[in-house]
Amino acid sequence: MKKQIPNIITLLNLLSGVIAVMFAANNDLVTAAIFVLLGIFFDFFDGLVARLLKVQSELGLQLDSLADVVTSGVVPGIVMFQLLLRSVNQNSFEASFFDSATMMTWVGFKFKTIQLVPFIGLLLTLAAAYRLAKFNLDKRQTTSFIGLPTPAMALFVLSLPIILAFSNIVSIINLISNSYFLIGITLFFSYLMNVELPLFSLKFKNFSLKNNSIELVFLLISLVLIISFKFVSIPIIILMYIMLSILKNSVQKM
Repeated sequence: MKKQIPNIITLLNLLSGVIAVMFAANNDLVTAAIFVLLGIFFDFFDGLVARLLKVQSELGLQLDSLADVVTSGVVPGIVMFQLLLRSVNQNSFEASFFDSATMMTWVGFKFKTIQLVPFIGLLLTLAAAYRLAKFNLDKRQTTSFIGLPTPAMALFVLSLPIILAFSNIVSIINLISNSYFLIGITLFFSYLMNVELPLFSLKFKNFSLKNNSIELVFLLISLVLIISFKFVSIPIIILMYIMLSILKNSVQKM
């Protein structure tokens, strides 16, 4: 039974992701974001519990990635689809062929026009699945990451509808509502998840301040940002994580 405890936590991650898919598909993006946050919470603790109980297994590794494909892959893709759909409809995004196309439905063979641009958001799902498959085979990623972890991408994307719902900063709202910005974010993070870029992990191997200085600085600044800017701080923290990782890599090469 002890061996199954981490797997049960992983399944709770998957359950949270499936529920988030349902809400995201119904365009309730804030509730979807809440369940993704819950899923990422379970994702963090399943590995921790497995290490504490010394019951790490290949099954747990594979199950963890399968759960992450849903929680940190499928859901962000659907959310980006919904954000792009809103943006296209609100801003009359002009893209001729890429804006819409006439397609045939199977029911009654009726023609209808659908938007094609929002489907670009699903690239996040494909890139996340590819990154997770590589992660399972890459033995270099035991204490750090190569490429942006899918939960970090999911946090960034899921923070956007929360900011739209609760922020009153017009400039930020206009930016998130811009189709070009959303497409740029999709392409940027799809690439970043699979690029050969070393990124630090928050799995502390010891309590040495010297060995964990970048990680501790990151956590401290993140805490200050969350207190100061609340939901708006989430994308800033993800970008800071990337920049600090690049800084750490540069220092180590010196």
